[in-house]
Amino acid sequence: MLYKYRIMPRELQIYQYLNLRVKLSGKERKHLFNLLKGYEGELQFDSLTATIRSDCLILNDLLLSNNRNIFQIDTLIILPDTVYLFEVKNFEGDYFYDSDRLYTQVPPSSEVNNPLIQLHRSESLLRQLLHNLGCKLTIQALIVFINPEFTLYQTPINKPFLLPGQINRFLQKVQSTSQKITNEHKTLANQLISLHIQDAPLYIPPSYQYHDLKKGNICRNCGSYEITVKNTKCICKSCGEKELSEDLIMRNVKELMLLFPEMKITTNTIFEWCDKVLPKRTIGRTLKRHMNCKGEHQWRHYEF
Repeated sequence: MLYKYRIMPRELQIYQYLNLRVKLSGKERKHLFNLLKGYEGELQFDSLTATIRSDCLILNDLLLSNNRNIFQIDTLIILPDTVYLFEVKNFEGDYFYDSDRLYTQVPPSSEVNNPLIQLHRSESLLRQLLHNLGCKLTIQALIVFINPEFTLYQTPINKPFLLPGQINRFLQKVQSTSQKITNEHKTLANQLISLHIQDAPLYIPPSYQYHDLKKGNICRNCGSYEITVKNTKCICKSCGEKELSEDLIMRNVKELMLLFPEMKITTNTIFEWCDKVLPKRTIGRTLKRHMNCKGEHQWRHYEF
């Protein structure tokens, strides 16, 4: 049973928006690629865990704290007698493991961050947190290499690795559990969700300014700026995607609020952000319909 959904990380959303409105540096584009690849791997694992039909609680994407130590859990599955902690890695290509270190196989080989270090830290902090919550369930922590194009040479048999060819068999084992979860398990899940931190406090966004970003309406399908407005619909010249004007306006509102959370949402700010393509009257009507109006006259703005 899916008990907590995964949402796209705020950092990834910001980078994706910026990628369409300003030229990112090579380092920033690489960071965006890594963020997106990691998120896609997590979604792929979500699609597999969603097939589990045994009695369990699945919590995706938890950011927790214990004794001021923040740790992230990609996926947590609460079974009647065990709590499974999964760290999902979307590595691609050939790697080898040697002396507790992970290396790329492609010459020249180079060392990469060993995910076991992060896994052991998360497992330890989760164990302490569950103890504080009065939970005595056994914890099993595993690293899932989700990409079918991943190969790990010299894999130690005593390491908590789930390789691509092992994932389905492991989930079938989980499926075979016949015990039932209780209200105590649901209480634990609710406690963990209540402790979830919405935004990573250590996240440092890229540097950007309002005047540096390209203004205009972006097609939700192809990312083009070639959008024409016809009555209540907006049509992309590049791919033919159609979208209601008010849906496009609200997408722009959410984007602007994410990029500039201190900026007040007004008819004029959205008009400028949309590069003056959409009529002010349409924008004002949409904001009134979907948001709460605050203030009057020149101080009028909108909030959710």
